[in-house]
Amino acid sequence: MNSTLVRIDLSRHLRDVMNMMFVLVLPVFMYLIFGNIFGDSDEAVGRGNLKFYIMVSMAAYGAAVAATGIAGSAATEQIEGWGRQLALTRMTPRVFVASKAVVALLIATAATLVLFGVAVINGAQADSVLVWLFCLIVIVVGSALFGLYGLAVALWFKSNSALSTAAAGLTFLAFLGNVFIPLNGTMLTVAKFTPMYGYVGLVRYPLTDGYNGDIQDPVWLLLANLVGWAAIFALWCLLAVRRTRERR
Repeated sequence: MNSTLVRIDLSRHLRDVMNMMFVLVLPVFMYLIFGNIFGDSDEAVGRGNLKFYIMVSMAAYGAAVAATGIAGSAATEQIEGWGRQLALTRMTPRVFVASKAVVALLIATAATLVLFGVAVINGAQADSVLVWLFCLIVIVVGSALFGLYGLAVALWFKSNSALSTAAAGLTFLAFLGNVFIPLNGTMLTVAKFTPMYGYVGLVRYPLTDGYNGDIQDPVWLLLANLVGWAAIFALWCLLAVRRTRERR
């Protein structure tokens, strides 16, 4: 990680008011919709209530959106020539990828904390503070996976449409990964091989102990999914960075 690049990149994103509003408001908006449609009662779910279950699901999606969007801004940088400037330095592709992932993680943390605050007011409850804390940690740390995803898409396509492509793909992965609606049968089997499934499963684990209806996912399976996809996206990023620099 390069601290100077992280500081410059973070400052630039914080100055982008419209983008920050989108990153912070979208997860809250989705939570209020799903939370008030399906979570009006105090129905118990694992170690909390239904509103808490919906909150962590939407927070995971929101953090993934934030991480994808922030890291995916690399597409604009490539078009504007920032990538050429960095290519003249001693910065390696690994340092560039790591720095982008850290900025995405910091923004995702802010988005998650805002949503948690709204959820407390709206009636989300858990049996202990530890459940809140563990869910928060997994959401933030796990969102780095989608920072790599956004960066990989941005670097590979290197166009103004890269961010919209990454966002559309993420929404599709969320539906396919058992985030918005419960899946079963063949769809659930397919979902277990998608990147969102392992991430959201780990986010919900402190609340549900891995239960998805009558089926329990062992923690090793969810971790294997997350680590496997992180490796795939990280490799994709490195190959994309080298590809763009070779062309120069």
